[in-house]
Amino acid sequence: MMELELWIQTAGAFFAILGFSFILDAPRRFLLYTGLSGAVGWLAYLLTQRGEHEVIMAAFISSLAASLFSHAIARRLKAPVTVFLVCGILPAVPGASIYRSVSCLIEGARTLASFYLMETLQVAGAMALAIFIVDSLFRLAQKPGPGTIRREETDSSAHG
Repeated sequence: MMELELWIQTAGAFFAILGFSFILDAPRRFLLYTGLSGAVGWLAYLLTQRGEHEVIMAAFISSLAASLFSHAIARRLKAPVTVFLVCGILPAVPGASIYRSVSCLIEGARTLASFYLMETLQVAGAMALAIFIVDSLFRLAQKPGPGTIRREETDSSAHG
């Protein structure tokens, strides 16, 4: 893929997600960042595909990148992560595979329908795993505040 095409597609993802965020009534002060989240996710997807990796790996790497960006920007802006995360992973959602699966099923090509259905489930699973990994890492990195009650403290007080 040529460099120019890479940047055109990334810009296209930015504006598509910007429009999506606007339609879904995301807070106006976050619109630029939701667009950036989608652009980061799509750029990671394209770069992974450039390395001739499978769609599943591209979706995993894309979701990792979008999730990392979403968590970082959400903490910086003191906003919910989901505002940015939903927009960031949207370009990697396996819509084409779902469509192909249903289309093949209607046409009676059950083997192809099964293939595309499995691909859809694998991509969705890879995306969920990437989001879970990043979310877990950010939760582990959080330090409990002075007013935070840890689980061990509540368990020990109940016993005695």
